[in-house]
Amino acid sequence: MSGSLTPRERITAAIRAANSRGEPALIAYLTAGHPSRERFTEHVRALAAAAEVVEIGVPFTDPMADGVTIQRSSERALQQGVTLRWILSALCAMPPVEAPLILMSYLNPLLALGYERLAHEALEARVCGFIVPDLPYDESSPLRAALAERGLALVQMVTPVTAPERLRQVTAASEGFVYAVTMTGTTGRNVIGSALVELLERGEDASAWLAGLRAR
Repeated sequence: MSGSLTPRERITAAIRAANSRGEPALIAYLTAGHPSRERFTEHVRALAAAAEVVEIGVPFTDPMADGVTIQRSSERALQQGVTLRWILSALCAMPPVEAPLILMSYLNPLLALGYERLAHEALEARVCGFIVPDLPYDESSPLRAALAERGLALVQMVTPVTAPERLRQVTAASEGFVYAVTMTGTTGRNVIGSALVELLERGEDASAWLAGLRAR
């Protein structure tokens, strides 16, 4: 499936493959290096065998959009010396997996590495795209350009309070899929309410992104 596809196209193709079987696509998440730095690639391979896409969280000192669970996992990973550079190196040394890999990272680690180097090393590590929760769409052009040169995706986020025009703008720009935040506030609360249903219904009018399908 992945031989002739760009990295960002691999994400969309994996989601579509599940949909074509009448199944929802599963995007599995883990914080890199938690609970064990030594078993990181083993955990990635296990998730890749069960999910359509694997989302790897880059541990950060101030994960302001995340709840207690991810805050604690990030803290423990950082205590083990897990960094963005270490993650990319570990993935580069790991045998390829079928499921596309996405890195979710706050902006500071990406800036510290440098966008051009980031894109180059991400491609070497077989990463297909990025989610950057604290990077507004309006300020994303430099990173988007660096990733686009190597066919990597920059996934955009929408929330239950995203205005209709903004929703159309962001979904048109998103690559791989559109990340629908299920609630306002931090992640980790088990709450799905009417605002999410309304967001998904509005999303259907914004280029049919409900199924997470954008081939770019």
